[in-house]
Amino acid sequence: MATRAIKSGGKGPARPKRDWRGALLRLLKRTGAALLLILLGVGLALWWAARWAPARDQYPWQGVTIDASNGSVQWGSIKAAGADFAYIAATGGADRADPMFARNIKGAAAAGVQFGPIHRYDLCRLATDQAANFIRHVPRRADALPAAVWLDYDDRCPDRPTRALLLSELATFLAQIEAHMGKPSLVAPSPAFEADYRVTSGIARTAWLRRDFFAPDYGAHPWAMWQANDYMRIAGADGTVGWNVVRPDGDIQ
Repeated sequence: MATRAIKSGGKGPARPKRDWRGALLRLLKRTGAALLLILLGVGLALWWAARWAPARDQYPWQGVTIDASNGSVQWGSIKAAGADFAYIAATGGADRADPMFARNIKGAAAAGVQFGPIHRYDLCRLATDQAANFIRHVPRRADALPAAVWLDYDDRCPDRPTRALLLSELATFLAQIEAHMGKPSLVAPSPAFEADYRVTSGIARTAWLRRDFFAPDYGAHPWAMWQANDYMRIAGADGTVGWNVVRPDGDIQ
């Protein structure tokens, strides 16, 4: 007897349902863990950068760069943090003066921190006008470190004089402020400024150079002072300070 094929009314074996919710949760957990590791790494890097300074046994004499953005500086705390000296923003161009300069030099002196003034040179102003501004605000003191002339570009000044003109004007400025201070100044060109104007080969002055975490590799002659960390945070000052070291065979005094 012939047999009839029996037709199944079913739909065949059931396919396993994809647990998309579980897969999404696992993905989020993996992504979250990776993001957490990245954030932890960034946080550790920032923590390290805010505290790093060159080894004291290699560079025994170390100090800070301070300006009005650091607020009401507590100089006793600055000294306790290891600063032997401070370079303090004083003037800029022909008409700018740091509002905290007088207070800062008084506080530094009282705490026993040696200090020197900084002038931010302005390519858009005459050297004689800038020197007059510096002399007006910076007292001559026998115990002061040499003045430092900060050389960098400023978005407020579009002028780019020739190298010959810049060196001539800078020499005039230096002669006038050095007559006032009674000692030679430091020149502190940024890497970009030095690349364009080669100040350290055109002006015979001690060089203060800058490079975060690595010794500067620019300039026509070895630096005497190095701003090694522009992200340093120390007790006694708001925000970040520049941290500087003096080469053991260098002389900034």
